[in-house]
Amino acid sequence: MLVNKEGSRVPSVEFVVKAEEGFKHVKSDDIFNNRTVIVFSLPGAFTPTCSSTHLPRYNQLADVFKQQGVDEILCVSVNDTFVMNAWAADQEADKVTLIPDGNGEFTDKMGMLVDKADLGFGKRSWRYAMLVKDGVIDKMFIEPEVEGDPFEVSDADTMLKYIAPDLAVPKSVSLFTKPGCPFCAKAKKLLSDNGYQYEEILLGDSIGLTSLKAVSGRDTVPQVFIDGQHIGGSDDLEAYFAK
Repeated sequence: MLVNKEGSRVPSVEFVVKAEEGFKHVKSDDIFNNRTVIVFSLPGAFTPTCSSTHLPRYNQLADVFKQQGVDEILCVSVNDTFVMNAWAADQEADKVTLIPDGNGEFTDKMGMLVDKADLGFGKRSWRYAMLVKDGVIDKMFIEPEVEGDPFEVSDADTMLKYIAPDLAVPKSVSLFTKPGCPFCAKAKKLLSDNGYQYEEILLGDSIGLTSLKAVSGRDTVPQVFIDGQHIGGSDDLEAYFAK
């Protein structure tokens, strides 16, 4: 039975992190004391939901959280520091701090260490998120204890709604482009001028025109998606904003 620890202090532990200068020990007290911090924890780096949605959306909304007084966003997983560093580089998650809880000490003391031996994972973290103010847990969003890996309440949008319930949630934008494309540059400027942050997906070796056409029905760039809705190219985007 997972326990909601709202009102309690976060565990005092040391995380072992590999930096350019070598291994260093990061104290949780230094992370949380006198600061407002969001923590979201997940079963593992490079796993599907964690990579496609959980981490990217927190990274996308990081500036919005900062405007609401959040000092830092932490992603905690029971993985070693090399795996977490590689995942951060792969995800280009430069606005979220990925913390390796390699021994599961923090997760265990949070009461969130679960057995995922059936997947060959061993002991991992249950998926949850929490808002911590000056070392005290203000709010926890714990995924329901059902079979599998539920992802219903620990997402970035739910956390933002709790922190700023009246704030209009920024839209999720994906933009397919290729280097040197003037229409792509136009689309990016339109998005930026209208205050939209976006995920840019460059066509290349892994994503080609065939894949783009399968997704959008078109084989030209740019192709813009806003909250899952296909908008189209730069002229279509201009018309979208003109409305």
